[in-house]
Amino acid sequence: MTPSVAPEPPGEGRIARAFAEARAHGRCCLIPYITAGDPDLARTRSIARGLAAAGADLLEIGVPFSDPIADGPVNQRASERALRNGVTMRTCLDLSARLRADGAPPIILFTYYNPIHRMGLESFAVAAASSGVDGVLVTDLPPEEADELQAALRPRGVDLIFLLSPTSSKQRIERICRNACGFIYVISRTGVTGAREDLPPGLEAQVRAARDASRLPIAVGFGISRPEQARRIADFADGVVVGSALVRLIEEHAGSAGLEERVEEFCRTLQASLHLRPAAES
Repeated sequence: MTPSVAPEPPGEGRIARAFAEARAHGRCCLIPYITAGDPDLARTRSIARGLAAAGADLLEIGVPFSDPIADGPVNQRASERALRNGVTMRTCLDLSARLRADGAPPIILFTYYNPIHRMGLESFAVAAASSGVDGVLVTDLPPEEADELQAALRPRGVDLIFLLSPTSSKQRIERICRNACGFIYVISRTGVTGAREDLPPGLEAQVRAARDASRLPIAVGFGISRPEQARRIADFADGVVVGSALVRLIEEHAGSAGLEERVEEFCRTLQASLHLRPAAES
C-alpha cells in the first residue's frame, strides 16, 4: 500500500524550510532534476536516495510526457524511455509517496498541464498532497490561467511554482510574483532545457528583478550543468536546478551497476560548489 502524507500549510512547509536552512548555513540550495521511470522506477528510487545522501536540498521529479515542449533532446529521450516503461502521473505520485517514506527532501513535480487536466484538478490536488508532493511546476500553464489549479493545491499545502523567463516584462514579473508560492523559478535563457557552455550575461539582473518583486526564494534553472556554473549562480540566487547533465549521466550509464554511485558523486561535486558563501548573520 502506498503511504499517505499529511499536508502542511503552503509557504510554511518543507520547501520554505529547505531554503531557510540552506540560507542559515550560508549556501545556495541544490535542486537536482531526474525523470520518473528512467531508466526504470526502481532505479529512479535508488537514484533519488543517492541524491538525498549527496545533499540535495529539494528534488525535482519529471513526469514523462509525450509532447514535452519545454524539454531539450536529453530530457525528451528520458521521457520516451519512461513512457515505454508505462510511467503515468499516477505512477509518479506513487513514486513520490515512496520517496517521502524513504526520507527524501521536498519533492517538486515538473510536469505539463494535460496529465493534470486528464486526472481532474481536484483529484490531482488530493493525490499530490496525500503522496507527499511539496510543489508542482506546470511548464505550459500560464499564470493567467492558473487560478483554478492554485485554488485546488493551496488548501492542501502544495505550492504551485511559477516560471519567469528572460522575456518576462516588469508587469508580468510583478503579476507572477504576487501569485507565487514556494519559490520563483527563473529560466536562465529562452528555449528548452539542456546543458550550455556559458551563463547568459543578463542572468544576475534577471534574478535581481524577481527579488525586487517577491520575498520568496529565487532558483535558477535551464542550462546549468557544471559546478563552476552552479557556484557562480550561488553568488546571487537561492537555488540552482541541474537537470540535463544528470539525465545524460543516467542515460550513459543506465546499464551499469554503478549508475547510482556516479550520480551521487556528481551531486556531491555540485553540492560542494555551493558551500563557499559566508554564513548568514543570525
